[in-house]
Order: sequence, then C-alpha cells, then structure tokens
Amino acid sequence: MAVTNQQLIQWKQQGRAIVALTAWDYAIAQLLDAAGVDLILVGDSMAAVLGYETTLPISLEEMIYHAKAVRRGVKRALVVVDLPFLTYQESISQAMHSAGRVLKETGAQAVKLEGGYPAMVETVGRLVQAGIPVMGHVGLTPQSVHQLGLRQQGKTQEASERILQEAIALEQAGAFAVVLEHIPSQLALEITQKLRIPTIGIGAGGDCDGQVLVTSDVLGLAERHPPFAKVYTNLREQITTAVATYVSEVKERKFP
Repeated sequence: MAVTNQQLIQWKQQGRAIVALTAWDYAIAQLLDAAGVDLILVGDSMAAVLGYETTLPISLEEMIYHAKAVRRGVKRALVVVDLPFLTYQESISQAMHSAGRVLKETGAQAVKLEGGYPAMVETVGRLVQAGIPVMGHVGLTPQSVHQLGLRQQGKTQEASERILQEAIALEQAGAFAVVLEHIPSQLALEITQKLRIPTIGIGAGGDCDGQVLVTSDVLGLAERHPPFAKVYTNLREQITTAVATYVSEVKERKFP
C-alpha cells in the first residue's frame, strides 16, 4: 500500500519511526522503495550529484526532470520534491506555479519549501488551501547558505525560540511534516513534542519522528559528507576499484 502524508501523521501518533532518503534517478529510487524507505525526497541536494558546489544553481526544470525518473521507480514510498531556490520566494503566485508544475508533471505527491518566516508561512498556507501538500523545513536551510553558512542553527536561546515558533507556524499553516536540519537535539525534541505533525530530522538527534539523509552520503559516493551523516558503505571506493580493474583487463586483453 502506498504511503500517504496522512499516514505519516498516524505513524507519529503511534510512535512508529519514519524512514526517509533522497533519490535522483529511477534505479536508486527503485532500490530505496524496495528496501522499505517510507519517504523519498527528490532534494535539491542533488545539486552535488550534478556537479554544483551549492544547491543554489539547480533549476526547476532539472528538479522536474529527475523527479519524473524517481517517481517512475517508486511503488510504495511517498515522493516529495524540493522547490529550488528562487522558484517560490518571489510571490505566492510563483510558488503556486512552481509547485503545481511539480505535481502535474512528475506525479510526486508533495513539495518541500525552506523557511518558516511569516511570508513563507503565508505561502505554505495558500498552497495547502489549493490542495498542494507541503513539507516544511527549518533550522539549517541550505538555500540560505550565503546568509547562514552550513553551521548548526538554534544554539542561542533567541535562535532556538525562533526556530520553534517557525515550526509551529508551519504546522498551523497546514504543512503535513517538517524537516529539522542541523539543530541541537534538545531543541528538536521540544519541537517534536509540541507539534502534532511529524518531524523529520537530519543532524537533529534521535528524538525526531523520523530521519532523512542524503543517499550519496549513506552509500559513500560523496567526496565529503556532513558530520552528522553515517556512511554505511563505501561505493566510491568499490566503484573506483571495479572500474580500474576493468580498465586494466581491457588494456591487458584479459577481457573479454
């Protein structure tokens, strides 16, 4: 049975942990889905896979192209797509157009927007009213890299309170879940306890309702990975070794 956003909320109530990973193509999406991942995020973190240094350059067209491939590989998991930088911040109508394109053209079931400031909360509310499911994202928001950097957020009392209020406001606007990225675990616990919707943590401790990581970090494909990621295998090394062996065998006429 396919996972729905309402089911995620039920799982929070039941205390059932939610498992999320990112995907960027059909093959990876198919594997994640078959392995039992609940939520597959077509994240703008895919920018690294495309050779960008930050998430800022990635376009809506690129996100839609890859989200289509991911959706074709998924039978069970809920597919959520990031709206990339400056495809939703200018106005509510811009956000509506971008989110509408994603849902209509990819078959994904929801979009994710970064930020919980008042204008973004209003945007989320309008999207939800139009029938577009929205996942929020507070704490470290990578699209604000030039403003916030990539350091942990919410370490002061003032910053902690602001992030808490942003998460509450997103829930009140109708978001069905919220990502908590790179914030202190105590703050993540407080937010998780106050919200009725699930929290999905990344670098936010073990008390969130679910966890998400970037799949290239999990598989050891990335050159660098954040300190909070766990590398479960080293495909980068395995692939390099396998290809080097193939190169050697072809040159030495051992293959075929």
